[in-house]
Amino acid sequence: MIEPVIDAHHHIWRLAATPWLQGPPVPRIFGAYEPLRRDYGIDEYLADIAGAGVVRSVFVQVNVAPGGEVEEVAWVQSVADRAGFPHAVTGFADLASPDVGDVLDREMAVANLRAVRQQIHWHERPLYRFAPRPDVMNDPAWRRGLREVERRGLHFELQVFAGQMADAAALVRDFPGVTFILLHAGMLADRSADGWTAWRRGMDALAACPNVAVKLSGLGTFDRACSEDRWRPVIVETVDRFGADRCLFGSNFPIEKLWTDYATLLATVRRCIAHLPEAGRRAVLHDTARRLYRL
Repeated sequence: MIEPVIDAHHHIWRLAATPWLQGPPVPRIFGAYEPLRRDYGIDEYLADIAGAGVVRSVFVQVNVAPGGEVEEVAWVQSVADRAGFPHAVTGFADLASPDVGDVLDREMAVANLRAVRQQIHWHERPLYRFAPRPDVMNDPAWRRGLREVERRGLHFELQVFAGQMADAAALVRDFPGVTFILLHAGMLADRSADGWTAWRRGMDALAACPNVAVKLSGLGTFDRACSEDRWRPVIVETVDRFGADRCLFGSNFPIEKLWTDYATLLATVRRCIAHLPEAGRRAVLHDTARRLYRL
């Protein structure tokens, strides 16, 4: 039996609304992105997933121009109303902003809004760095914003490196009423012995928190390749720690399109979870995402 698929992490965009695609190319965590410096619309996404068995999808924000986050989720909803995809939306909000509650209220006018992402990952390597410092999540103003997310029953999509996971585990313990979805299987950027140890320690701490789920997405980011040999240990160890009912598949398309196609990516993930029983495979590919995003 081939399990139906929910793609819990994909992007569509309009070039005019996506600052990092505009102007001269600048170094990015995922490398050269010239092939993506154009509109990536829903019709192209639907063509990419054709024949893959994808029955639902979740849009994740793409860092539109400052102040455009409400317009972004409204536009995605209009796409969904027209095309039938995507079925849930993760929007952006700056949780440290004093008007975050108002922004969230305006975003919640979108029927498909389910979660918020603010990228707070920080790394010693500037190329991998997004947040201005590693401990943004400890700032009282930022935490007040997270409380606004909690009050509205939204999930928070958590993007951190291993070096931030101790603080992240403390955060999720302090907010037991929030469901956190850890992105990209914890972003294993360092595959040295010390890097694996740090990632495993951090993942153990997060797995001990029942309000954390993990998205198996973005696995090609640091290798810039789709590789079963490289992805398998990350996927197997993540599912072992969290259980299949707290893990979910995400394509991270079109970013992963820089080095693979959708069919190859999905087939690779299927091989990496082939050891699981049918119920486990279905959870990773469909059921966990359906439950978390109320699809």
